[in-house]
Amino acid sequence: MRSIRGGRPRAARWGLGLSAWSVLMTAVASAVAILNGPLPGPLPLFPRSNWWNLDVSAAPVDPGSASFISFIGATRGLHPDLGGDVSPGSVEIYGFPYVTVDSATPKQTVQFQYADQSDGVDHSTETSYPFYPIPAEAISQPHWIEGGAPGSIDQRSTQDRHLLIVDRDAKHLYELFNVYYDGARWHAGSGAFFDMNVNGRRPDPWTSADAAGLAILPGLVRYDEVFGTNEIEHAFRVTVRSTNGYVFPASHRAGATPGALPMGARLRLKASRDISGFPAAVQKIFRALKKHGLIVADNGTDMFISGTYDTRWDNSVLNPAFSALKASDFEVVQLGYNPSLVTPSVPVNFRILR
Repeated sequence: MRSIRGGRPRAARWGLGLSAWSVLMTAVASAVAILNGPLPGPLPLFPRSNWWNLDVSAAPVDPGSASFISFIGATRGLHPDLGGDVSPGSVEIYGFPYVTVDSATPKQTVQFQYADQSDGVDHSTETSYPFYPIPAEAISQPHWIEGGAPGSIDQRSTQDRHLLIVDRDAKHLYELFNVYYDGARWHAGSGAFFDMNVNGRRPDPWTSADAAGLAILPGLVRYDEVFGTNEIEHAFRVTVRSTNGYVFPASHRAGATPGALPMGARLRLKASRDISGFPAAVQKIFRALKKHGLIVADNGTDMFISGTYDTRWDNSVLNPAFSALKASDFEVVQLGYNPSLVTPSVPVNFRILR
């Protein structure tokens, strides 16, 4: 399978008019895997009613908000966990790449460490079957997997190794954690499937390719959104150093640290925080923080906001702008906030841990 990565040959090189060139490129794009390719609309990803896309600007503040912020550290600054290559020509990268494929892409079998919580598995026998449309390029080409190195390089002990795949025809999302190709088959820690046409939450207490059991791709800061004409209409993925149980929309816990936020908790930039002095693109990101917030999705460094791998990011602008916002500029939305319910959805296991 041939791939498209960035620049394309000029139409004149093939002796084609612009309209013929457009038809040709449409046909090519429908038959190949594309690194960071266009995502299927309408955007944002998933239905407007999805938890990633909720407007929480008027949602109630949790009674424990101040204590949670204190646990993180009031002066802790934000950090954009996104960018391009770590160094010119390096396989190491910043941020999450993703791949778009068509529905004809052959499905691959993946052997899982956590088969009982993964999709693409017959759970009556815990046997994997062909399910994930992994393009061949992920085996040999750098930058197709978060971590940067090709899938044939085993970095599972030191890298998270996420592989995010979008079937652009069916609007299906496949996400894998800790992936590696051993020359004959794919291996991963866990894997998850999301139909982006509907709001499908993972079963309690399942994980996904992320600790909280959530999809990763819809929570990323993407270059095309930041520099596009429309506002960003979704929350962003954020990590904190420790967590304590989980609340809606998360489905999985990865810690029981007293005083810490649960997986699925949502942080919201305070409406009173003045953002007018930041560059226009940064203001757009920060407006989304006021309207949609941050959802805790994994254990990691406090207040690291996840974004895409894209060589166009300018971290000399983003890093100081993000660090100017402190944890004290945020408040915690009522835990388990779900406007479709009369009362918040807070699992019993969180109340015990709390």
